[in-house]
Amino acid sequence: MKIEPGTHCPLLDKECIQFKCVLWTQLRGTHPQTGQEVDEYSCAIAWLPMLLIENAKEVKQGAAATESFRNVMLELNKGTPPEVIEDRAMRRAIKDGG
Repeated sequence: MKIEPGTHCPLLDKECIQFKCVLWTQLRGTHPQTGQEVDEYSCAIAWLPMLLIENAKEVKQGAAATESFRNVMLELNKGTPPEVIEDRAMRRAIKDGG
């Protein structure tokens, strides 16, 4: 059973006017929780939960990249030869699939 959202607009306090509304938006991409392709129109306000999840995911990935860079810089500051740092970074990238 699929639960469908209602069509009441809280801003207009009446039924949604869809394409006549500036907030009626097409969204294309990949759903951050299911991985399924998304290509549909809906209210921009209704898209907010999914977009916030995607934004949190991207922020988390950015933080992980920053931490990885920090760790590399700490190793460099300890006097580790650059060749060793580069080799370790390449091994991590291969291991992580990147």
